[in-house]
Amino acid sequence: MRIAYFDCFSGISGDMTLGALLDLGFPEPSLREGLAALPIGGYRLDIARKERGGLEGTSVRVIVEEEKQPHRHYSDIKKILKESSLSVRARSLASEIFECIARAEAHVHGKTVDKVHFHEVGAVDSIVDVVGVALGMEALDVGATYVSSLPLGGGFVKCSHGVLPVPAPATVEIVKGMRVREHPVRAELVTPTGAAIASVLAGPGHPPLRPMRFQKVGYGVGEKEFDHPNLLRIFLGESAEGYEEDEVEVIECQIDDLQPELYPYLTERLLQSGAIDVYLIPVQMKKGRSGFLVQVLAEPSEGLRVSEVLFQETTTLGVRLSRRRRIKLSRRACEVETSLGRIPAKRVEGPCLDGPEVRPEYEECRKVAEEKGMPLRKVYEEVIRAGREAVEEVGPKKVRAKKGKSSGNG
Repeated sequence: MRIAYFDCFSGISGDMTLGALLDLGFPEPSLREGLAALPIGGYRLDIARKERGGLEGTSVRVIVEEEKQPHRHYSDIKKILKESSLSVRARSLASEIFECIARAEAHVHGKTVDKVHFHEVGAVDSIVDVVGVALGMEALDVGATYVSSLPLGGGFVKCSHGVLPVPAPATVEIVKGMRVREHPVRAELVTPTGAAIASVLAGPGHPPLRPMRFQKVGYGVGEKEFDHPNLLRIFLGESAEGYEEDEVEVIECQIDDLQPELYPYLTERLLQSGAIDVYLIPVQMKKGRSGFLVQVLAEPSEGLRVSEVLFQETTTLGVRLSRRRRIKLSRRACEVETSLGRIPAKRVEGPCLDGPEVRPEYEECRKVAEEKGMPLRKVYEEVIRAGREAVEEVGPKKVRAKKGKSSGNG
């Protein structure tokens, strides 16, 4: 799978992203042809090689040729995209980025999403940047994107709403749940458009970069000049074979005064709130009391929500949160043809295994056991047997990849 890693050491904006994608090999003629599918005009593209801090990259500037460009609402943007002849993939990504911006602006200004007046973001240059990025990601066939922590910058920025603190309120809304860091430069490093691109491409939880082997590096040139190179760097490569890595939040507390019959409901609530897994571990507490250590695994972005469930459903007065690195076997959902029919399972691979393994899914096997009126362990054995034969034969018709994530905790 082709992977892109956005190294935002000097922030991110729409034009910097588009410049970096062109630098990676996104053909300029393809960009211009794709943009011609939009029912907008009155602009021209200025694409050139420029230097920032001794490093060279691709600069993209949208030159507005008509003095008056219309201020557009989100509903106008949706109409432009709908009426275009863009591919489904490019239109979907561009729509998602604009929706991300619209929701942030609506929250900040107390309006409904469709009534959001985009001002700068609705201008033709921002539309070109966002659609251009969507076209570039499709042309480079990027399957997964990872984004570094985002530098916040500081100071103030002048825009149509007046003078606003950096990062701008809409940007702050967009980067909620993402990894951010301080930066000494007193300037806007992450624009609302750049934040939306990063947020949508990084996905929920903003996971850190998984192991990859990169073949290309592209640099997108920022408009301003600083003491450091004002560039966005994108690495393009393939996922590395081996283990997958990510981070999870561990939320835990001890309880010695909760009615035992309430624990099953607590577990259900925690799983519904976004927990990956829940453990109830018997412990001996102070004063000789028996109790439970409630330990929950969750995505880092879900830590607060899970904590609130613990406060609501238990008697605990406090919880502990810690971030843990997680190493996982590579796994994906599949279907195995067995004597009992086609049964969903998961295919697991990793350096420590002799080869791929097919492992049963409890809920799917339980359904089959109940339908066939047979022991659950027999269904498990049949899935493992059929899966082993399918892997040995490398039969594409016997083990089929299935869309969606496999279940599995860890």
